[in-house]
Amino acid sequence: MSLPRIAIATGDPAGIGPEIALKAALDARVRAACRPLLVGDPAAVELHARASRLSPRFRVIANAGDADWSGSVVNLLNASDGANMAVKFGTVDAAYGRASLASARRAIQAAHAGDVDAVVAAPQTERSIAAAGVAFDGYPSFVARETGTPVNDVYLMICFDETRIVHATLHVSVREALALITREHVERVIRVTDTALKKLGLAKPRIFVSGLNPHAGEEGMFGAEEIEIIAPAIRQAAVSGIAASGPFGADTMFRKKGCDAFIVMLHDQGHIAAKLQAFNRTAGLSIGSPILFSSVAHGSAHDIAGQGIADAGAVIEAVTRLARVSDGKSDAR
Repeated sequence: MSLPRIAIATGDPAGIGPEIALKAALDARVRAACRPLLVGDPAAVELHARASRLSPRFRVIANAGDADWSGSVVNLLNASDGANMAVKFGTVDAAYGRASLASARRAIQAAHAGDVDAVVAAPQTERSIAAAGVAFDGYPSFVARETGTPVNDVYLMICFDETRIVHATLHVSVREALALITREHVERVIRVTDTALKKLGLAKPRIFVSGLNPHAGEEGMFGAEEIEIIAPAIRQAAVSGIAASGPFGADTMFRKKGCDAFIVMLHDQGHIAAKLQAFNRTAGLSIGSPILFSSVAHGSAHDIAGQGIADAGAVIEAVTRLARVSDGKSDAR
């Protein structure tokens, strides 16, 4: 059986993205699990290779279907715009924002066309994307738009070890998030999570759902959202056989055993727990779209860009995780 083909978008060229993407593509564990395809600007990738004292042989291609994995060469799908962008490490610039999204877009297109089996994206820098005048609130909504999926139907699942955390809301203000947390929205994220877990190979997944307020509202003492919104959504999902429980206090829920995925209402409820436990091993999986797409949960680390010391562990974890899913002929749609 042929190994799955995984595209690795190189992210912000002024950050550590190209460095850790290249390190992942060269990693023996990655090469044993899949056929990696770098996607980005060749000049930026080569700059990072020199800065990291790496000297791989690159095969630069214009189409994903032209990749050749028969030798030790690193296949690199050209996602440059022809502007001959000069890269200054650790700098915020509109050109770098456009470049990071261009690499992700090109990789998503390859996956949507069936030329690769999954996509992993190295970190981008949101300030550079904002400088380019591009509306961007995270990879899940970007994947949704690029694949023609309703934005509200794609969610972030953070994965590390055997833990999975799904976010009902993500990169919006807390005020905006509160408005998004409706009974229909919570039920939808429960259903998408259940479907994703089943396609990840879990026949009867168990899902724990957090509350929004301290202590999950303490029976209405600290807020009524659990009573009026979250608990009814859980009950409605259960009508169709979904094993969802809650709402639980977000400060204690992660200590509970026997759960295949936790659902949280707010960004920090999930990210703080994940980054405390597995900062360099955390991968983000976008669930609900027609493609397999994962990203890392850490940033572009401008402070160490170009020094060759960045840890590629999170990218390697994301690639090998998706490779196992793809090899098993399942996905997280």
